[in-house]
Amino acid sequence: MKTIQHWINGSPAAGTNPQTALVFNPATGQEQAQVALGSAADVDAAVAAASRAFETWSESSLTQRTQVMFAFRQLLVDHEEELARIISAEHGKTVDDARGEIVRGREVVEFACGLGDILKGSFSDQVSRGVDVHNFRQPLGVVAGITPFNFPAMVPLWMHPIAVATGNTFILKPSERDPSAANFVADLYKRAGLPDGVFNVVHGGKSAVDAILTHPGIEAVSFVGSTPIAKYVHEQATAHGKRVQALGGAKNHAVVLPDADLDFAANHITAGAYGSAGERCMAVSVAVAVGDAADGLVKVLERKALEVKVGPGDAPGTDMGPVITKAAQERIENAVTTAATQGATIVVDGRGLKVEGHEEGFFTGPSLLDHVTAEMDAYKEELFGPVLAIVRAESLDEAIALINANPYGNGTALFTASGEAARRFQRKINVGMIGVNVPVPVPMSYYSFGGWKDSLIGDSPIHGPEGIRFYTRPKVVTTRWPQPTQQTTAGFNFPTSS
Repeated sequence: MKTIQHWINGSPAAGTNPQTALVFNPATGQEQAQVALGSAADVDAAVAAASRAFETWSESSLTQRTQVMFAFRQLLVDHEEELARIISAEHGKTVDDARGEIVRGREVVEFACGLGDILKGSFSDQVSRGVDVHNFRQPLGVVAGITPFNFPAMVPLWMHPIAVATGNTFILKPSERDPSAANFVADLYKRAGLPDGVFNVVHGGKSAVDAILTHPGIEAVSFVGSTPIAKYVHEQATAHGKRVQALGGAKNHAVVLPDADLDFAANHITAGAYGSAGERCMAVSVAVAVGDAADGLVKVLERKALEVKVGPGDAPGTDMGPVITKAAQERIENAVTTAATQGATIVVDGRGLKVEGHEEGFFTGPSLLDHVTAEMDAYKEELFGPVLAIVRAESLDEAIALINANPYGNGTALFTASGEAARRFQRKINVGMIGVNVPVPVPMSYYSFGGWKDSLIGDSPIHGPEGIRFYTRPKVVTTRWPQPTQQTTAGFNFPTSS
């Protein structure tokens, strides 16, 4: 069986720990590879390589860094199909969906290609007599990213291009469930001309994570995952003096008003709920039907859910693939059972789905639940699967209050034809990313990505301008160049401008 190794100092590395974890094909349920599980010694080796590389990479010119980013971007274009099929085989999502995540990740590379302009400092002439002030930003050093299984290419691409382009060196700890994309990207970086040691990959589980969080040679950690782990990462890393980006879970609501086009809304909510089998932090997991919209919306959502074609991710015409593991399949289907016992109406039941020729795959069909209330587990828990809960509300204000009471605040959407309602919604809602007639409001790379409340632990969103600030720190220089014959008197009072 193939063993997926670490990538340290520009080449594959077996590591010091003989333990491995199995990598499955979710569509067949079969083992297809094993991945090395990194130890603290492996993290230490990656930090040593990254530290050596930082000495020269941090001093490289903006032109050199930009040239690498342009070359890397083109390689992502040229190898999009190959990378998408690697993702599909290990994650289970459709190849088309995998292409989409590569494109959204590539947008951050394109943003990084323009950092020569974004990193320009400012200059203030004559702030005091004969005194000028200017500022600039410098990289932190060795930084690390800990990323989830659901976007094995896109989420890391939201981190390392900005970190690397601003002069840092990077260690990626991807999910051990679908690790091959990380190594593929590492090889593309090498082919793009990135010096050895600037980008490294250490695979593994909690031992590797803990080593990253506590290592004195790592200056900052970026994390995307569940809220409990985000809180743990934030606490441990900050306790060890590191900067932290920690993005947590979500329970994203889509509100549908009576004036909305129900076919349009249902079509987009269905895609937002069941795309990638609901394994997205921006998936629509709750539809809030307001007033007279409810019965009509349920009928259309039922029809749309029944039209979703479930199958292997590499099969033509597949809309939704399997979930990532057998345990995830069982957890999701148990949640549907629990919802029914708690009083929800199962409109579409995805439990027990079998795909011909892939009977052992980790498949579960789209499930649609009506009459869900805020007290039910199906509403309170982040199911991370193809389950859409419908909650009924009497007014937009009631819908806003419902969403604001939820502990998560990652993304939300409103479907309406009313500009007044949309404006009121976006101003009153306590959520970080908002879509108006857009179900999955993932910002472009030149805006930052991050939610509110339990969806973001700490205060550092990811990519965009916030990413630049996170991976760099400012210096401010105050300068005087006195003439040789100029006599100056130094005062003992605190200096002021004059």
